Amino acid sequence: MSRLLFDREDYALLKIVNDVLGRKKYPGLRRLLTPYLHPHGIKEMAAPRELRMAYAIIHLLGSLEAGMAGDRIKALRSLRDEVLFSAESDLEKNTARLLLQIIKELVRAKDDPLRQLELAHDFRAASSGKPRIVRRGLAEHHLLEMPEEWNQLAFDDHVHDANTKGRKSPTHLIMDAWIKGIRKLTVIHNNFVRPEVASELYQAARIMGIAVRIGLEYRTRHAGSYLKMIWIPRGFHELGEFLEFLTKPEVGTFLRRGREAAQFQKHYVMEALAAFNATHRQAIGEICGVDVPALDPEDFTAFVGAGQASLMHLGRFAQNAVQEALTRKADGLLAAGAAPQGPELSAVFAHMDRFSPEYLIEAHLAPEHNPGLKNPDIPCDSADCPDILRLTPCELIETIHEFHSLNRFVLTLDGHGPEDVLMILSECRGAVTHVEIFNLHDFEVDPSRDNAEIIELIAVVNSGNPVKIKKFVRRIMRRLEDRGGPGSAEKINRLSSVLDNMAGLMDYYKTTPLRACIGTDSTGQSCRHHGMGLVVKDTLPARAARHLERGHSHQRKALPVGVEVVPSLQYHTAAGASPMTLRAARLALFSPLFRHAALRPSLKWSRTRYFHASEKTANIYTLGGIQPPSGEVYKGKLLAGPRTPKFCFRYANSAVKNSLKILAGFIPAALSFGLTKDWWVLCWFGPLIWFGITGLRNVIQSVFGSGGLRRSPVLKWNEYVSFSRLADSLLYTGFSVPLLDYVVKTLVMDQGFQITAQSNPVALYTVMAVVNGVYIATHNAFRGLPRRAVTGNLFRSAVSIPLAIGVNALISGLLSLAGVPDAGAVMQQWAAIISKLCSDGVAGVIEGLADRSKYIAMRLRDYKAKSKKLYDTYSTLEVRFPQKDVEGLLESPQELSEALSTDKSDLEKILYVNALDLLYFWMYQPRARTVLRLLIPGMSQDERRAFLLSQYVLRREYEISRLFLDGLVGKNFARALSFYLSHYQEYLDELQKLAGRCPAAEPPQWDAPPPVDDAPERAA
Repeated sequence: MSRLLFDREDYALLKIVNDVLGRKKYPGLRRLLTPYLHPHGIKEMAAPRELRMAYAIIHLLGSLEAGMAGDRIKALRSLRDEVLFSAESDLEKNTARLLLQIIKELVRAKDDPLRQLELAHDFRAASSGKPRIVRRGLAEHHLLEMPEEWNQLAFDDHVHDANTKGRKSPTHLIMDAWIKGIRKLTVIHNNFVRPEVASELYQAARIMGIAVRIGLEYRTRHAGSYLKMIWIPRGFHELGEFLEFLTKPEVGTFLRRGREAAQFQKHYVMEALAAFNATHRQAIGEICGVDVPALDPEDFTAFVGAGQASLMHLGRFAQNAVQEALTRKADGLLAAGAAPQGPELSAVFAHMDRFSPEYLIEAHLAPEHNPGLKNPDIPCDSADCPDILRLTPCELIETIHEFHSLNRFVLTLDGHGPEDVLMILSECRGAVTHVEIFNLHDFEVDPSRDNAEIIELIAVVNSGNPVKIKKFVRRIMRRLEDRGGPGSAEKINRLSSVLDNMAGLMDYYKTTPLRACIGTDSTGQSCRHHGMGLVVKDTLPARAARHLERGHSHQRKALPVGVEVVPSLQYHTAAGASPMTLRAARLALFSPLFRHAALRPSLKWSRTRYFHASEKTANIYTLGGIQPPSGEVYKGKLLAGPRTPKFCFRYANSAVKNSLKILAGFIPAALSFGLTKDWWVLCWFGPLIWFGITGLRNVIQSVFGSGGLRRSPVLKWNEYVSFSRLADSLLYTGFSVPLLDYVVKTLVMDQGFQITAQSNPVALYTVMAVVNGVYIATHNAFRGLPRRAVTGNLFRSAVSIPLAIGVNALISGLLSLAGVPDAGAVMQQWAAIISKLCSDGVAGVIEGLADRSKYIAMRLRDYKAKSKKLYDTYSTLEVRFPQKDVEGLLESPQELSEALSTDKSDLEKILYVNALDLLYFWMYQPRARTVLRLLIPGMSQDERRAFLLSQYVLRREYEISRLFLDGLVGKNFARALSFYLSHYQEYLDELQKLAGRCPAAEPPQWDAPPPVDDAPERAA
């Protein structure tokens, strides 16, 4: 069975992942995370992409320690480049999201080798980018398909990372947000934020293209209790400006006050830990029948790590201790012969499910269960209470306004009603800019909370209508009077002040309306609540929207809050458009009919207002799921037992799978020819001829699409051919034999309409070509081939029909001249093959052109990314040597090397790497030569000179050889070094010729070649 399942590449990927996890091998891989190495460049020779991705994931997930933010950022950038630059289909971003998710799970499934093999196989299958495979993978991993335009409204206005009470580092949080499809994120920090944390978060967000904000949450006093206010500083255009702001003396003083509040909270958490050791663990042990070990304060501090100690941390830490004790009890019962479904083990599983972090907090760690401890949720005036916890919302806002004027203040409800919001809005004189109308965590704790009045309040305040405001405030006052209770009289008096200040309230939000926001308050630690991320259904692809409407996934939850969205379609010229295209676009603007003919549309969505939603009107759904309870997970593993491989076509060995596909296609083809043909040639060799035409067409198409006759000399023709794609073609072409030869030609045309190749060849070949074109286009779309190929196959009949008619007439004439009796009957038997031959000939050109366009688009993306780094390096050189002629330095690599010998910023290494990557593109990447021949003539003369001069550093054999030896691409440098020494001269000569053919070009002249020295020998 093991020989039938999985491929050698799957086992190789599993081996290298486990080696990296065990830190046994590949110590030089860390250098491959450097940002100036392109994923399609020279580092392809050092390690396969799967290994590089696995190493980056391990580096990112396993480095939560302080001071490792730089390593995490490098790993994230490398991961992003690896997945984005590898996509080869129209589902570029969705494929990249799936690849990241699979490689994450592959790393985490280290205790289940069979599951790792399945994930390794899925990873390689998803790398093809086939829509059917990608969409299936997204569904299996609970990911929604996102639009490739990346314009979805997916956001979360309230999440936490590991620096507060969350589980994930900022880099990990951003990566997971991108995998889920989130585009906007507000990360909440309690009381303070460290500059290095803010730097990591913003850098990671910029890498992944996520708009991120940092909010600081404070407890403020209101009506005898605490009310949370979130401060989001604004007005910063660059990361450096925000970091400089955090280091200002007055800001530092304010943040230190926040640190005191965090320490005050930590003091209660540590007291609660002591109370758990003294009282609660014994009570839990009596309930579960286990001995729960005491919690070590030092271990708990290490568990919290860089975060701020909270009850959520303590609940998770205590849960781990309880789960370990219950697991030991379950293992003992199993060893004693207890049945997995028996009452004893069932009780243990129930306890595992019951004692979640939230349950431990609610039942044991919360202040009401520890009356001997000072309750931090009740405002105090003692000397040890931090002064920042004594501020009211308005005092907090005034304090912040003293050192920063551009701010966003978000009022969170946290159990407070519309009367509290009204009072604070009026008393703070419009300084509150947002109200958090919905918090998913709070809603799942208490679903009875109604946000309808809060949404109505925002609409009333923004209306500017005094009648509406007065009616709303009076309604709230009457309800308070009817309800009564402590504090109601004070609130009624303050609401009366709101009525007196009604004109001011309207004026506060006249120009800048009060806005709403919603968030999940996710920490990644909960087993009860949904994770991070919300999405508006209207902005998703139709397939994903239908998936949400039908409720196929229990992971998705529709919120009782909806949002109205407005689409806006913008038109702009395509990047890199030619001058003629730009002129045509300007002229088209004057014609209503062709106004948008030369422009590219861009769809954007914007939120207008929120509303209270029902099940039918809900359009906001969760993106995050709920972690299964610990007992359910343990029981599932126990009942499943050790997994044994079972044959599954999905995970079958590629050779087996391809053989089965070819056999499945060959059988109907052989039966069709064998049962319908009288002539022995067609009876026995017809299917071979049919398959030969298809196979030859696939080979020609692949070679033509990838490189054509001018392909790189270092690659053979068969390296361009995908044999999996060839097997798919042979599978589907086999079923086309009975369709075309028997059903269409014999049953329909001959027996139904008495049309043959002799009586009416035009009608026969027209119908056969149309049916074949529709059939091929259909299975091409199902297989996920490029859209151009699918569309082209629908219209290839127009070319193949006259070609087939001409071939039919030519062969018929030759048979008549040769004196073959009844040439019409012969042509009737060969009609399907003639139609197939002509149709596949046209298809080979069409699909080859589609492949060519795909590879050209990929190479354009590669060259664009690498050229940007190249020109950035050139600009850095200009700044680094303001008194020198940089072009002169580049023309003399030896002089440049001497000038950069004391540079500490790796500029020389970056120059070498850029040139090596471009050399690798030219020699190995499909259609790289075609693209470069298109790009160089389109460059300005200065850009062309900079590009060509930057390649001259390849002549520094000794320095570049030494760079390889020093670990540029790790320890596996021999192949890369040999490639460089063997091909750089040929590459430079080709570039020189190419530049010489450009109009008005002045290719720089090389210095005399350096004398032959022993550089290679010394390098070796």
